[in-house]
Amino acid sequence: MAKELTNDNYEEIVNSGKPAVIDFWATWCGPCRKVSPIIDELADTYAGKVNIAKCDTEENDDITAKFSIMNIPTVLFFKNGEIVDKQIGAAPKQVYVDKIEALLK
Repeated sequence: MAKELTNDNYEEIVNSGKPAVIDFWATWCGPCRKVSPIIDELADTYAGKVNIAKCDTEENDDITAKFSIMNIPTVLFFKNGEIVDKQIGAAPKQVYVDKIEALLK
């Protein structure tokens, strides 16, 4: 299960020394509901190797604004605290797996 990313724990998740994947979503977003179980499954698969979290855009304005999130779902991929890739819109699981595997290289 993915962690919940908030304004308060953002630094801890993104700058932990591990790669991080952040899924920006909202409860009313249909495509977000399709991506959510994929993100949870990947969080279990990559536990201990990658920090995977979800950020509710409605409850975390500061982080959403910081990354200029305009469309959801948006998934950001971080390495060494920097964004190195992103996926805007829903995608098949393999797209996320490939991007995570690239973070681990």
